[in-house]
Amino acid sequence: MELKDVVAFTDYFVICTGTSDRMLDALADAVLEDMRKKHKRKGKKEGLARDGWQIVDFGSVVVHLFSPDQREYYALEELWSEGKVLLRLQ
Repeated sequence: MELKDVVAFTDYFVICTGTSDRMLDALADAVLEDMRKKHKRKGKKEGLARDGWQIVDFGSVVVHLFSPDQREYYALEELWSEGKVLLRLQ
């Protein structure tokens, strides 16, 4: 989701759903490693998979990793509806 013209604190949100704590942790770790290797970017991971929501913050890109129920509860796509959805995979 592109937020460049909507907020000042980031340019993009990437919003993902993981179906278990292990999957959320694996996704967060993979994003951190991939960004470090391919783009030489360091990120900061926040939150715990057992709580159903983790964030990996790279400054201009913030990756949100949700359990299905937390994604539905927070509904970031609705909250930031002024942003432009660039890609949606199901």
